[in-house]
Amino acid sequence: MRVLCAFPEAMSSSNSRPSACLAWVALFLALLLQLSLSSQAGDRRPLPVDRAAGLKEKTLILLDVSTKNPVRTVNENFLSLQLDPSIIHDGWLDFLSSKRLVTLARGLSPAFLRFGGKRTDFLQFQNLRNPAKSRGGPGPDYYLKNYEDDIVRSDVALDKQKGCKIAQHPDIMLELQREKAAQMHLVLLKEQFSNTYSNLILTEPNNYRTMHGRAVNGSQLGKDYIQLKSLLQPIRIYSRASLYGPNIGRPRKNVIALLDGFMKVAGSTVDAVTWQHCYIDGRVVKVMDFLKTRLLDTLSDQIRKIQKVVNTYTPGKKIWLEGVVTTSAGGTNNLSDSYASGFLWLNTLGMLANQGIDVVIRHSFFDHGYNHLVDQNFNPLPDYWLSLLYKRLIGPKVLAVHVAGLQRKPRPGRVIRDKLRIYAHCTNHHNHNYVRGSITLFIINLHRSRKKIKLAGTLRDKLVHQYLLQPYGQEGLKSKSVQLNGQLLVMVDDGTLPELKPRPLRAGRTLVIPPVTMGFYVVKNVNALACRYR
Repeated sequence: MRVLCAFPEAMSSSNSRPSACLAWVALFLALLLQLSLSSQAGDRRPLPVDRAAGLKEKTLILLDVSTKNPVRTVNENFLSLQLDPSIIHDGWLDFLSSKRLVTLARGLSPAFLRFGGKRTDFLQFQNLRNPAKSRGGPGPDYYLKNYEDDIVRSDVALDKQKGCKIAQHPDIMLELQREKAAQMHLVLLKEQFSNTYSNLILTEPNNYRTMHGRAVNGSQLGKDYIQLKSLLQPIRIYSRASLYGPNIGRPRKNVIALLDGFMKVAGSTVDAVTWQHCYIDGRVVKVMDFLKTRLLDTLSDQIRKIQKVVNTYTPGKKIWLEGVVTTSAGGTNNLSDSYASGFLWLNTLGMLANQGIDVVIRHSFFDHGYNHLVDQNFNPLPDYWLSLLYKRLIGPKVLAVHVAGLQRKPRPGRVIRDKLRIYAHCTNHHNHNYVRGSITLFIINLHRSRKKIKLAGTLRDKLVHQYLLQPYGQEGLKSKSVQLNGQLLVMVDDGTLPELKPRPLRAGRTLVIPPVTMGFYVVKNVNALACRYR
């Protein structure tokens, strides 16, 4: 470092120049010393470059998956469908043979097809022949009358072309009339069963007093199921039928008491224990409600309550979520049928499989309201495309996920809930685009910023296929259309679904998850031991 001293020409004495220079040098050194001391005292601030580098490191998430053994294995028909009995009363039954509707249904096979809902509590079978097919009557009683041929034709069309299996549940015991009523055994069954029929077909028996003015306790309900099973066994076509129940509502205290009484009496009679779940009151819902992690986590608590009762009486018994909707009261237009509802739906699928629930039945594939997968114009909604991707890419084996970088330092009195949710399964072995041993991740990013994920361990340096679902159009989260990797998803024609094209990512590339989006990521050729065999 050079220090230059300037002297005015007016100074004539040469002896004064060195002393003046030394004074300037002393002043400069004192200033440097003061700056140095202040830096050691902690006044120094990091450079902007250092801060940016630090933030970048914190946002990078390392992800690995256990590939040796699956933590759970769910039913091949894990994602299944429901048809609401409103299609009978509202005159939609004839449309079940629509080519477009059957094409959409076929895309979600294999699946169970459940015919049920609250209106089944008011449906009554009458063995009458009426040329004029009545589509309903006054009050809550909606009579099937001459719908026998329609049900047979429509169900066979869906069953053969779609690959659905009809779930033999008390809610769909109306399917008894599918066989000719002239068969003596069937007629005797209906007559003998008439006294307890109202108890056994009901949905949410905990609400029976509200709907019917009468209550039924868990023990009596269990006895009714045992009687139903004994009546079905002598009939050849129903001797091997499965029975599911009791299809309770949200497991509050009184509902848990009903389930406890039911399991004590009939736990070994049913093939799977069933309940229903609704996330939000459809009358007050807002779009931001679908992004609340506290709401997403309500399902996990319900699962634990159900499992505790079931495992007390019948350890290992299968459990089904037989009817799930995002919003009650028929749903909310531009919300329940929008892209935003997909966060709840995809998280439901991931959480249920991860906690060992065998089957989830979506209410509803097609009917009135706004909670369905297909609207009344037979157009697939965002949750349909989400379900289609799930069916194509996700297999029944659930894998454990290990992440680093997600955890935040907890604060007293504050619950940390993950806004970035990652689930992993073996890739569907029916998908011939991927060899066995591949792994599929599906990721939900509820953050308002993008997240970066680096694949580590067994997933490191593997080729990845990205299927990123985002809303399409100006409506944003309220959009009823979605794009896959930037391409709008629409049916090619009534008989053809679009090709779901992935976006290949080079090996070792960091996954970048845009804010408030969902996506599937197939990690190819991992050769995971858990995924190589069925």
